[in-house]
Amino acid sequence: MPGQAISPRRPAGGPATLLRALALAAVLLILPFATGPSTFSPAGVAVAQTTDAAPTAEEDAQLRAALATEGSGFDGALALIRALAATGDARAARAIDALQSGNLGRLNDGGLVILEGRGNDAGMRDPVTGEDLGKAERGLVERIRVNNRVRVEARAAMGLIDLRAKRPERRIAAADGLIKSPDAAALPLLTQAIETETDGRARDALTKALAAVQAFYAENPEERLQAIETLGDYADPQVRSLLGRIADGTPEGLSPDAAQAVKGAAIDALAAVEAKLEMWALVGNVYQGLSLGSVLVLAAVGLAITFGVMGVINMAHGEMVMLGAYTTYLVQQGIAAAAPALMPVSLLIALPAAFLVSGAAGFAIERSVIRWLYGRPLETLLATWGLSLIIQQAVRSIFGPTNREVSSPDWMSGAFEIAGGITLTYNRLWILAFSLVVVGGVALLLRKTPLGLHVRAVTQNRSMASSMGIRTGRIDALTFALGSGIAGIAGVALSQIDNVSPNLGQGYIIDSFMVVVFGGVGTLWGTLIGGFALGVVNKLLEPFAGAVLAKILVLIAIILFIQKRPRGLFALKGRAVEA
Repeated sequence: MPGQAISPRRPAGGPATLLRALALAAVLLILPFATGPSTFSPAGVAVAQTTDAAPTAEEDAQLRAALATEGSGFDGALALIRALAATGDARAARAIDALQSGNLGRLNDGGLVILEGRGNDAGMRDPVTGEDLGKAERGLVERIRVNNRVRVEARAAMGLIDLRAKRPERRIAAADGLIKSPDAAALPLLTQAIETETDGRARDALTKALAAVQAFYAENPEERLQAIETLGDYADPQVRSLLGRIADGTPEGLSPDAAQAVKGAAIDALAAVEAKLEMWALVGNVYQGLSLGSVLVLAAVGLAITFGVMGVINMAHGEMVMLGAYTTYLVQQGIAAAAPALMPVSLLIALPAAFLVSGAAGFAIERSVIRWLYGRPLETLLATWGLSLIIQQAVRSIFGPTNREVSSPDWMSGAFEIAGGITLTYNRLWILAFSLVVVGGVALLLRKTPLGLHVRAVTQNRSMASSMGIRTGRIDALTFALGSGIAGIAGVALSQIDNVSPNLGQGYIIDSFMVVVFGGVGTLWGTLIGGFALGVVNKLLEPFAGAVLAKILVLIAIILFIQKRPRGLFALKGRAVEA
């Protein structure tokens, strides 16, 4: 990418003036910165699972044999639950659901029925087929009593039955539940489920769950050691917790020597899992830093243009971002009322609208205020800060002080999880890609268009450009409008991850200046590298120092860096700069 030099309009004090201006900006705006197992709906489970597959005669016989389990009292209810869960039949969920809710009854002849309703209006249904069996006459059926222990066992059994659900998501959730709370009764069901599993993600979850159960309940010590070794290959917080329980406890059903070997293996596997989790946590922090950096790049790239060409410290730049976000809100409201079918592309429609609105506002600000203050950076800072307050209050008066909702299209919603519990949201990934597109588009505009040619000419030598017939005042106005318009399309992106409110822009103005100064005043390449670098460093410091202290440390580091390298990472070239 070309590193366009966009140097200050006139020598106006050098690094010392810039640092004083940033210090004053920090004083003005520092205050805002300083401030058990998976369970499912029982009814839903019962309905969904009874339609998973057409039962065979053998499966019917197994389920009815489990329903015929003898026993009375709470122990009998527990035995019934375990027998139903052992069948692995999804239809058993109907009877277990009824039992835990107190709606399973035993007939005088020993059969079981599901009761619906109370009193004389109570009806009966077959627990296998769901067939209506008529009314429950007084004295014909007795409800099976349950307590908390029975209900807990019933919820665990529902998770075991989900191992045979049609939807992979349900099977994965059931496997995760077994990792949290291993159950010896799940061993045969897990082995059978793995043999017939066709979904890759579900097979991995079931394999992990089988290793978790074997690590606790396998009779053979060698099987436990193998299971623990398997668990050590996973970067999973749940696996870490499970291995910690084994390492801190005393394995049951083993000789002292075997138990000690199992504990030692668990300690070694736990160390391996923790190392993997630390590595993935670092990856997650780097991703979060890149995500933050993409936001900073979007907010700073327009500022880099105006600050570089004109030497203007524009404290109202954040409000241009905010106007872009509110434009997005208005566009979505209009589309929702006039053409709802266009909502999936509402953000694409909002991009040019936000660019025009913020660009027009920037053009008006330059023509009415900025043009009279060139060469006086501190006065420009105070004037634009006052403008930012006026714009905020105007927006607050029109839209109110509360946040406005901007919806995300389906293609920006959702997330996917990688190892170590790291979740990558689609909206952040889109914004990361969008920031690169914006920087590339601006670079092409400055390199390949007449406006870009004039901007670079004014940047490198204003007096020579003026003598060649370039209207430098017009270029100043168009450049300010361009930078403000880019801030507007940044607001479209920020509306997807931040609150759309009158204070939206305040959260980014100081960081944007830091990115511009650190990367090199006026260089797009420096803005890109500086934004991502500051974002990553900030996120890497946060776990140790906290969000506020991390930001302060970054600011101090930048000040010290500027003392040694006043022109930033990428020094500008041009006669005006060198003079």
